[in-house]
Amino acid sequence: MHGLTRSRSGFIPVILLLATTAAFAGVPVEKAILSDRDIFHPVTSGRGMVASQHALATEAGLDVLREGGNAIDAAVTVGFTLAVVLPRAGNLGGGGFMLIRRADGGCTALDYRETAPRRASRDMFLDRDGAASNEASRYSYRSAGVPGTVAGLAKALADHGTIDLERALRPAIRLARDGFIVDRSLHESLLIVKPRMEASPAAMAIFYGSDGEPPAIGERLVQADLAWSLEQIALHGPDAFYTGAVADRFVADMKVHDGLIDHADLAAYEPVVREPLRGDYRGYEILGMPPPSSGGAHIIQMLNILEPFDLGAMGPNSAASIHLLAECMKRAYADRAAYLGDPDFTTVPIEGLVSREYAATLRSTIDPRRATPSAGLSAGRPPGYESGETTHFSVMDAEGNVAANTYTLNLSYGTKMVAAGTGILLNNEMDDFSAKPGSPNAYGLVGGEANAIAPGKRMLSSMSPTIVMKDGAPFLATGSPGGSRIITSTLQIILNVIDHGMNIAAATNAVRVHHQWLPDELRVETGLSPDTIRILEEMGHTVTLRDAMGGTQSILYRDGVFRGASDPRRDGSLAAGY
Repeated sequence: MHGLTRSRSGFIPVILLLATTAAFAGVPVEKAILSDRDIFHPVTSGRGMVASQHALATEAGLDVLREGGNAIDAAVTVGFTLAVVLPRAGNLGGGGFMLIRRADGGCTALDYRETAPRRASRDMFLDRDGAASNEASRYSYRSAGVPGTVAGLAKALADHGTIDLERALRPAIRLARDGFIVDRSLHESLLIVKPRMEASPAAMAIFYGSDGEPPAIGERLVQADLAWSLEQIALHGPDAFYTGAVADRFVADMKVHDGLIDHADLAAYEPVVREPLRGDYRGYEILGMPPPSSGGAHIIQMLNILEPFDLGAMGPNSAASIHLLAECMKRAYADRAAYLGDPDFTTVPIEGLVSREYAATLRSTIDPRRATPSAGLSAGRPPGYESGETTHFSVMDAEGNVAANTYTLNLSYGTKMVAAGTGILLNNEMDDFSAKPGSPNAYGLVGGEANAIAPGKRMLSSMSPTIVMKDGAPFLATGSPGGSRIITSTLQIILNVIDHGMNIAAATNAVRVHHQWLPDELRVETGLSPDTIRILEEMGHTVTLRDAMGGTQSILYRDGVFRGASDPRRDGSLAAGY
C-alpha cells in the first residue's frame, strides 16, 4: 500500500486514505476505518513509513525500506537527501539529534549537535559597550559551530543500520549532481534571503544566476560543489569531511573570512551517545532527547504538570485547556533559561526537572482561572539542584525500528554563507549560546550561565525528536522545526492524540499555541475562536496572533497499521508508506 499526503504547494494524489479512530487516554487505538466524522485523514501503510519535509527525501527513504533496509538506514538516507533538496534546513554543515528505538527494544539518543570551536570565548559576541551583537553571532563566519551532521548520520548508520554509507548517499549525490526541479517554496525562500546571501560569492554562484535571480519555479537547481563533497564522503567516509579533502577546503575558506573553525576542531569532533529521557503520561511511555537538547526534559516536565487535569473533558483549544498549557509552558521555559546547557560542562538537574514531585510543586502555583504574569515567575528549585530554521523527519519499519531525527543550520540557510568549493552552507548555531546571560537569541529565548560560550561546548537546543511507546511497542514518532516553538508544537501533537482522541492528521492540523515565559505573550495561530481569545484575555493573558508554528512530521503505529501525517504548515512536506 502506498499513500501520499496533500501539501500546501499543491495536491498530491492520494492512492489510499484510511482514517483511524485514535486513542483516548488509556484506550487502545481501534483498527483503521472509514469515518464520516474525521475531517483530516492520515495516510496509511502496512510495511513502513517515512514522513519528511520534502517529497524527494521521503521517496529516497522509502526506496531503502523497499530494498529491505531498516528505519535507521532510511533515516540516514533522508538526512543526506534533505541536505540537497531542502538547503534552508537540511544540511551537511549543521547538527542535530536522532532518537532511535531498535527492534530488539534498545533505545539510543544520538547527539550530533555542533560544538564551539576551541578558539571561541565567552564574550566573543559582545560589542564595545558590552552588548550582545546579533550581527556577529548570526551572520559571520565566527557564528558557525563545528558541524556534527556528517559524523552523526555516519555513526547512526554504522551502529544501527544495515546498508553502507555509499548507498545512503546515492540519492543525495544524484540530486546534487544532476539537479532537481525547484518548487515555489525554494524559489520564494531564495528571494527572501538574497540580501544576506550577496555577502557570499560562493552562495550566489550556486543559488542565483548571472542576473542575480534564483532559479524559477520549474527550473533545475544543480549543486556541483555539494555533489563533490558528498562523493568524497561516499568514497572516504566521514574522514573526508573531518580530516580529508572536504576539511581542507572548509578550513581554507574559514581562514580567508576570519572564521574560527580549523583542522584541529574538525578532527576532534565526535557525536555523543546518550541515554534517552523517559517519562510516563497516562500509561504511555515518553522517550525524549536529554541535554543539550531541552526538548525531552521540558516535554516530560509539562506532561507531568498537566496529567492530573482532565484535558479531554475541557476539549481541544478551549480557553480552559489553553490557559493550563500556557501556564505550564511559562514555568518550563523559565527553568530552561536557568538550568539547561551542555551536561558535559554544567550540572543540569535533570532528574529533578522531570520528577513528578517537582511537577506537583509547579502545579500548585497555577491558578486555573487567572494567568500568572511572567514578571512574577522565575525558575523553580527542582530537586537535586546544586547551587526555525530546522527540519524533522520520522521513520518506522515493520520490524519495530524507529528513528526520529531533528537537525538544523539554526536560521534559514544558516549564515547564508557557503564554504567555497564545498557547496556546504555554514550554520549559525553559536547564536544558540547565551552571548550575554539574560539577552535573547534570534528566537527570543533567554539563557543563563549554564549556556554561556566555552570551547568544545555544545550549545543548548530546543530540538525535540520524540518517540511514544504503548505496551512496550512503538506508538508515535514525532518532532518539529520552529526554534523555540519546537517543544510546544511537539507537546501539542502528543496531547491531541492521547487526550483529545485525534487521529494523527487531525492532531497535526489543529491550531497551535505557544508561550515561552519571555516575552510575556500567548502566541496563537489563525483559526482560534475570537470568543476563546476574549476569555483568555479576560483571564489575564496577552494574546498575539503569530505566523504558523512548527512543521511536524509524525507517524502513529497501532494494530499493524502505520498512519502518517506531514504538516501542511511547511510546503512540500510528504508522508508516505509502502
